[in-house]
Amino acid sequence: MTFAPASAINGVLASIPSPTISYFDIGPVRIHFYALCIIAGIIVATLMANHRLTKRGAEPWIIIDILLIAVPLAIICARIYHVLTHWSFYFGPGANPWTAFFIWEGGIAIYGALIGGAIGAYLGCRWTGIRFWTFADAVAPGLIIAQAMGRLGNYFNNELFGLPTNLPWGLQIQSTNPAFPAGLAPGTLFHPTFLYEMIWNLLGAAVILWAGHKFTMRWGRQFGLYLIWYSAGRIVWETIRIDPSDVFLGLRTNVWAAIFGVILGVVIMIVQKRRHTGLETSPYRPGRSWHNEAVQSGNTPEYVDVSEPGDDESAADVTSAVAAPAGR
Repeated sequence: MTFAPASAINGVLASIPSPTISYFDIGPVRIHFYALCIIAGIIVATLMANHRLTKRGAEPWIIIDILLIAVPLAIICARIYHVLTHWSFYFGPGANPWTAFFIWEGGIAIYGALIGGAIGAYLGCRWTGIRFWTFADAVAPGLIIAQAMGRLGNYFNNELFGLPTNLPWGLQIQSTNPAFPAGLAPGTLFHPTFLYEMIWNLLGAAVILWAGHKFTMRWGRQFGLYLIWYSAGRIVWETIRIDPSDVFLGLRTNVWAAIFGVILGVVIMIVQKRRHTGLETSPYRPGRSWHNEAVQSGNTPEYVDVSEPGDDESAADVTSAVAAPAGR
């Protein structure tokens, strides 16, 4: 099969152009669009999670106390896993090991971020008294939206595109780009996998919000649904991406990570449904609480509903959450 250059493609939209710049300078400071997308995603996820936790009866902005631990650990683990799974990029022949620290050039693992973020969130929840699974459910839709926004950063970096295509929404990549596959004609278009994943993630946020309300999903089951939705899509996108990746037993490591993510999500949903037949009586762990004016005046906050004896979460409940795989 041959692939025509962009100028030869006919359609409503001939192609998607790639940005020619990925940063701008303010005096001596260089600002990368990739970093701005990540930061914007974190802000959106924080605002959504704060709203959802507050609605459940938690202290407003207690989410900040949790994220002070979770976000740094997520970024650190995301970068560490990326470097470990692309070892030759940084420590192979002719490579510069110092570039392993150049996170602003791209290269963070989403599943790696989930590992660090889950560990940090668990520690933050123990500190603040918030139930880990309540937090996980609250952050799930905002998290997948943040991931969609992060993929826009890959677009600005001209990276992580897919196989060549003649589709009218093919992505333009300059032939001078180091990631441009050798042997292909200049002007060849590629699948915009960043766009596919953005759309899939935004749909996933809508599904999580709808399912959480429709089926009153609590005790981490919304987070389990997030893992299933995101990972299922990731399996598909990874099959058409052409960026270098380590291969294990014939599959890219990211595919294995996504497969495990689906399995883990299913396990969380099944186990938590069986362990907890009622709803959380409070977003706080037993012995911890926050008394606002609504509670003191006798008004019933939304989170007070159906309860069950011994509804505290155990260490076993969160073991699976911090054992997720990683992959960019």
